[in-house]
Amino acid sequence: MTTLSLTKHHGLGNDFLVVFHPHVADLPALARRLCDRRRGLGADGLLVAESEDGFAARMTLYNADGSRAEMSGNGIRCFAQALAARRGDLLPQRIATDAGERVVTLTATDDPSVIHAAVDMGEVLPIDEPADWAGLGCDPLRPVLHLSVGNPHSVVGVDDVAIVDLLALGQVVPYVNLEVIEPGPEPHAITMRVHERGAGITEACGTGACASAWAASRWGLVPPGADEIVVHMDGGDAKVRLHHPSHGRVTLVGPAQYVGSVTVEL
Repeated sequence: MTTLSLTKHHGLGNDFLVVFHPHVADLPALARRLCDRRRGLGADGLLVAESEDGFAARMTLYNADGSRAEMSGNGIRCFAQALAARRGDLLPQRIATDAGERVVTLTATDDPSVIHAAVDMGEVLPIDEPADWAGLGCDPLRPVLHLSVGNPHSVVGVDDVAIVDLLALGQVVPYVNLEVIEPGPEPHAITMRVHERGAGITEACGTGACASAWAASRWGLVPPGADEIVVHMDGGDAKVRLHHPSHGRVTLVGPAQYVGSVTVEL
């Protein structure tokens, strides 16, 4: 029998389980079992921590359906919180991911269960449209960008995110993270909803916030030259800082909250 010690965290309602050195052969099956919200512990994903030379740790992400994802902006903040608790410090962390190196800077808050984290998310880059995109029947006059933030995103500008049948649309293009965005309500803000690859509709998506903020800047949904955009999501607000806009480098800023610890026997 194998005993695993896990912690649970969430970033704006996007929740993750974190496990260090699990020594389990079938990690996709473990993710499906643990993330099941009725028969398991429940989470949008499982974050696996392993040692790697030159880094604070390596983070590998398995979605709730067992698929492997390159990167998660909310997930890496949760991972950094778990790692900080394990190390006993809030020093900056260089974390290896399937999308490359990410650097996380941590700040304590008045609530010991919450930290704020700024993550250098790298460059936002254009990618090809996903398979079956035409099946969405997207109005050709709507602005659309297909972007990578280490993982694939399709961002669509709409009039009202609340009335979009996001579940139905996300099921047409399940291999991409699909965001719908509208401007405001503040001048330097956008509102976003997301259907995530491997998890379905989630309350927030950090990489999606980055892709959406970059798209909003390109489309003029925020004032010209805005270098920080607030992204309103169902689970709360994140900030995206735009650096050197012609190159697309972004930093994601938001909270991570510790939920609890659990021991599981397999």
